[in-house]
Amino acid sequence: MTARAETIIAVATAPGRAGVAVLRVSGPQAGALVTALTGRPLPAPRRAAYASFADPATGALLDRGLLLWFPSPASFTGEDVAEFQVHGSRAVLAALLAAATGFPGVRLAEPGEFTRRAFDNGKLDLTEVEGLADLIDAETEAQRRQAVRQLDGALGQIILGWQARLMRALAHCEATIDFVEEEDVPDDLLSATRPDLTALLAEMRGQAADGRGERLRQGLTIVILGPPNAGKSSLLNALAGREAAIVSDRAGTTRDVIELHLDLGGYPVTLVDTAGLRATDDPIEAEGIRRARARADQADLALVLLDRADWPRVPDDVAPWLDQPGTLRLLTKCDAGIAPPADAGGWLPLSVRDGIGFDALMQALTDRAAALLSTGSDPLLTRARHRAALDETCAALDRALSGTLPELITEDVRLALRGLGRIVGRVDVEDILGLIFAEFCIGK
Repeated sequence: MTARAETIIAVATAPGRAGVAVLRVSGPQAGALVTALTGRPLPAPRRAAYASFADPATGALLDRGLLLWFPSPASFTGEDVAEFQVHGSRAVLAALLAAATGFPGVRLAEPGEFTRRAFDNGKLDLTEVEGLADLIDAETEAQRRQAVRQLDGALGQIILGWQARLMRALAHCEATIDFVEEEDVPDDLLSATRPDLTALLAEMRGQAADGRGERLRQGLTIVILGPPNAGKSSLLNALAGREAAIVSDRAGTTRDVIELHLDLGGYPVTLVDTAGLRATDDPIEAEGIRRARARADQADLALVLLDRADWPRVPDDVAPWLDQPGTLRLLTKCDAGIAPPADAGGWLPLSVRDGIGFDALMQALTDRAAALLSTGSDPLLTRARHRAALDETCAALDRALSGTLPELITEDVRLALRGLGRIVGRVDVEDILGLIFAEFCIGK
C-alpha cells in the first residue's frame, strides 16, 4: 500500500488531560472509519454532529462527542478528512487510536504528515506551511501577526507575482532564440525585457535587504552590562517579574550568562544578565566575563548600568559599550531621596527598589524594539532559506542583465525562476512556462 492509499490519524491537540481533545483523520478510508466507529451514515459536510464512538471489533462504547466531516477536496489536506472532538483524557485518546488503527488501511500519522499532504495536494505552498509552523510557535502579538500574514499567502503572492513577470520575460527570451528568422517576431524583443527585469531585480534586492522578518521570528537580544554590584541581576528580576537571578551585595555573584524570554510590548525579547565586567584572577569569573563580552558583541541592544555612587567614573571595562548605537545608559540606585546628578545627560535615572525610571525604561525598550521589528502589513522573508534562494535569484538576474548572448541570458532567467520556485516549494517551471509561451506565440 502506497503512502497516498493510506489513511492517517493523529491527536491534533496538545498532550495531557483536558476537557476536549481533537483527533484528525485524513485519507481514502476516513469515511469508512467514521461509519465503523459511529455505526451511522456520514454527517452533512462541515456540520458538527453529536455521535457515540465504539470499537468496531467489540462494539464497546469508547466515548461520546462531536463529529465533523470534510469531504475531498474541500479540506485541510485536500483528502477526505474527519475530526472527532472527544473528552481529553489519555485513556479515551488511547482507546480511540487503538480502535482506529485496527481498522484496515489506517495508521498513525508521522509528525507533520497532515501538513505535508496539504502541501502535496496544493492546499498550501511552502511559505504557508512555514507560516502555519510560526503561528503555532508564536509567543507575542507581533509574531502572531507576521505568521498569519504568511499563512494567508502574502509572501507567496509576492513570489508568484515575481514568477509571472519572469516567465513572461523568459517567453520573450525563448522567442528570440527559436524564432530568430521569423519576420513577425520583433528584433528588439530581448531588449524589451530589460526594463522589467531591472525593476524586478531592484524589488527583490530591497526585500532581501530587509531583515525584520527573520529578526522578528527569532526575537531581539538585550544584554545587561555593567561593573559588579551595579544592579544588573535586580534589573533582570524586575523586568522578568520574578526572582530569576540571585541578588547579592557580594561582587562576582553572577558568573554565567542568564537568559530570559520576555514579551516586550508584543515583541519577542531574550534578556541576558551577565557577569560584572572587571579585571579578575578567578578563572571561573574570567570565563563568565568573556561570555558577557561575547554576548554583548552579538546583542541587538545593550543596557549599560552604573551605580549612582560611582558617578561619573565609568570603568574601562564598561566604556567600550557606552557609545554603541543600540545602547541605553542607566544610572542605578537612584532611590527616593537620592537625586540623580544634575549633569547626567544621556543617563536614565533608575531605582529598581522604588520603581523610579522603570516606566521610562520600559517605554524606551518598547520603542527601540518596535523600530527594529515592526513590519506593519508588509510580508517579509522570515527564514534564512528564503534569503539564500532570493540571493541566488538576484545573482542570476544580475548575470542576465549584464549578458549579451541570448542563450546565456535565457538560461539565467530560467535559473532565477527556479530560485523563486524553491521559496514556495514549486520548481516545476517548465509546465507553466509552456502555457505562457503558447499564449505568446499566438499573439496574446
